[in-house]
Amino acid sequence: MKSSELRKQVGEAISAAQAKKAQDVTVLEMDRESPSFTDYFLIASGSNPRQIQAIADEVEERLERLGLHPVSVEGYKQAEWVLLDYADFVVHVFSEKARKYYDLERLWKSAKRLEPSELKRPRKRGGQRPASPSRKRARG
Repeated sequence: MKSSELRKQVGEAISAAQAKKAQDVTVLEMDRESPSFTDYFLIASGSNPRQIQAIADEVEERLERLGLHPVSVEGYKQAEWVLLDYADFVVHVFSEKARKYYDLERLWKSAKRLEPSELKRPRKRGGQRPASPSRKRARG
């Protein structure tokens, strides 16, 4: 898969998580030198089981629109740590307590930490065009 397509998919997952008010959204780009099984981890937290499930549901729904289906989903019923495996990237939605306990960011410290904004697609605004710079030049 092309890197740009993969980044677009991860960006859509980020947007979905943030739409459901996911907290502390983090993206890890896995070290290509290590024997990792995926390219990216998207890690997010929810404040209660219902929110954790809502975040996972929104990620699944948005990625289905792109034709993606998870290879596996784990932990949904318990909603302490929901894992959505899309093969090229894995989405982890944690309770705050579980996230602190498992501390994936520390465990995968060789991974490059990315800002979610680096992967998110800019949102299109309905019908608005960006303001163009003035064509008038100052005379000097």
